[in-house]
Amino acid sequence: MNRGFLTILSAQFFSSLGDNALLFAAIALLKSMDAPAWQTPVLQQFFVVAFIVLAPFVGAFADSLPKGKVMFISNTTKMLGCLAMLLGLHPLVAYGFVGIGASIYSPAKYGILTEYLPANRLVWANGWMEGLTVLAVILGAIIGGFLIGDHLSAANWMPDSLFAIFGNSQPKFAIMIIFILYLVAALFNMYIPHLPVEHRLEKRSLSFLWADFWRGFVALWKDPLGQVSLAVTSLFWGAGTTLRFIILAWAASALGMDLERGTQLTALVAVGLAIGSVVAAKWIPLEHSVKVLPLGILMGLAVLAMVFVKTFWLAVVMLILIGALAGSFVIPMNALLQHRGHQLMGSGHSIAVQNLNENIAILLMLGAYSLMVKIELSIGWIVVLFGLFMGLSMATLAKIHGHDQD
Repeated sequence: MNRGFLTILSAQFFSSLGDNALLFAAIALLKSMDAPAWQTPVLQQFFVVAFIVLAPFVGAFADSLPKGKVMFISNTTKMLGCLAMLLGLHPLVAYGFVGIGASIYSPAKYGILTEYLPANRLVWANGWMEGLTVLAVILGAIIGGFLIGDHLSAANWMPDSLFAIFGNSQPKFAIMIIFILYLVAALFNMYIPHLPVEHRLEKRSLSFLWADFWRGFVALWKDPLGQVSLAVTSLFWGAGTTLRFIILAWAASALGMDLERGTQLTALVAVGLAIGSVVAAKWIPLEHSVKVLPLGILMGLAVLAMVFVKTFWLAVVMLILIGALAGSFVIPMNALLQHRGHQLMGSGHSIAVQNLNENIAILLMLGAYSLMVKIELSIGWIVVLFGLFMGLSMATLAKIHGHDQD
C-alpha cells in the first residue's frame, strides 16, 4: 500500500466519520426542538434527495476534474452545511445541504479507485475502502453518542459565555466538533495524487449532461452484470440506511436503551460489516462475485430473527452477524459495478448512476418506515416486514442472476 492510496483512505475515513457522527447530532438537535418522531427518518431523506436530483451532473463533474479536487469541494460543502445548522437553519434543510456535498463526493471517492489501481486490485481496494468506512461508521456512532450525551456535557466545563455561542445546546456543540472532522478530511484531499482526467465533457449544457447520464443509466441496466450489481447494491443501501433507524427504535423498545446507547448499538452492524469486508476481500475474486447472492437471503432471515431477541448479548451477536453477512455480499457487488461501469462509460458516470438507484431505494424504504411509524405500527411488526422484504428480494435476485458469471 503506497502513500497515495493511504492519503485517499485517510480522506475518506475523516469525511465518513463526520457524516456518521453528524447524523446522530442532527437527530439529537431535532429531539431538543421537540420535533415529531416521524421527522427522524425524514432527516436522512433530506440528505439523499441531492443524490437523486444531482445524479445526472455529479458523475460528469467528477470525471471532468482531478478527483482529489472534487473531494475537496465536497468536504467544503459539508462544512457549510454544518455552519448552516449552527446558525439556526432547520436541521432537515441544513442536513440536506450536507447531502449535496456527499453526492459530489461519492463518484470521486469510488471513481478514483478505478483510475489509480488495476482491475485485479479493485476488490482488495474496496475491502480497504469499505473497511475504513465501516470503522468510521462505528466510531461515528460512538463519537456522535458521546458528544450528545451527558459524559461530555459542555455546560459542565465550558464557560457560560462560550457555551452561549452554541445557543446553550449540546447538539450544536457536537456539530462544531464534527465541522473540524470535515476540515481534516479537506486537508487530506489537498494531498491526493493528481491523476489525469480520463473523460472530459464534450459539452456543458444541461441537455447534454442529462442525455449523457441517461445513456450510462440505460447501458448499466442493460448489461447483465451491471444490472445485478445495481439491483443488489441499491437494495443493500436502502435496507442498511433504514436499518439504522429501526435499530434505534428497536433498542429502546426491546432493550430499554436511550438514544446515546442506541447509537452505539448501531455500530455493531458496522463491526460485522468490517468482518464481512475482510472475508470478501480475501476470498471472493471479482469473477465470482455473483455467487455470493444467497448470503443476502440469510441476512434477511437474521433481521427477521431480531424480533425474538430480548437480551443485550444476544443482540450483540445478532447485529454483528447481520453486518458480516451484508459485508460478504455487498463488497464484491460494489467492485463488480465499478469494474463494469469503468469499462462501459467512465467511473464517475457509473457511480453517479449507482448513487441515483441506491438513493431512490433509500428514499422509498425510509418513506415506508416513516409511514409505519406515523401509523404507529409496532417495532416488532416493522422488524418482521423488513426482514421478509430483504430475504424475498435477495432470493428473487439470486434466482434471476445466480448464473450470470458462469
